[in-house]
Amino acid sequence: MAHHLAQVNVSRLLAPLGSPVLTNFMAALDEVNAEADRAPGFVWRLQTEDGNATSVQAFGWDAAGSHGVIVNLTVWRDVESLAGYVFGGRHVQIMRRRREWFHRAAEATTALWWVPAGTLPTTDDAEARIRHLRAHGPTPEAFTFRTHFPPLEDVQAPSSDDWLCPA
Repeated sequence: MAHHLAQVNVSRLLAPLGSPVLTNFMAALDEVNAEADRAPGFVWRLQTEDGNATSVQAFGWDAAGSHGVIVNLTVWRDVESLAGYVFGGRHVQIMRRRREWFHRAAEATTALWWVPAGTLPTTDDAEARIRHLRAHGPTPEAFTFRTHFPPLEDVQAPSSDDWLCPA
């Protein structure tokens, strides 16, 4: 496979990470992350030495009236693999409770995009994709589960005879 699927999702915190409001979320985080690590099609996730990404500083421009933003940045084999994880298992059980921990967002908080296999996205890449999706809606550069695009195939350089007109 020439491409993998990168995904980012961000959440605005209702309270500081160490607060009682987020106790149940934080208690479930290791289990949810471990489930992702074992999921078919999983390639990589952003994490610190703590095993999660809650201390990663990114999306500060998007904190608007919250207690900060947490970011989840992962790479998957394809859209179907990511969807199988996101919409099933422990992850979906926890996300049904997201309003207890995170502000409701009026704009996109999840973006998907293709990266060359073996490439790991950065938080700067993720921020650019969220900004693009919010400004332009789903495009091949940044899209959603509902409206997704296939990877753009690598452009092949023409062979030395390809410029000739057929006789």
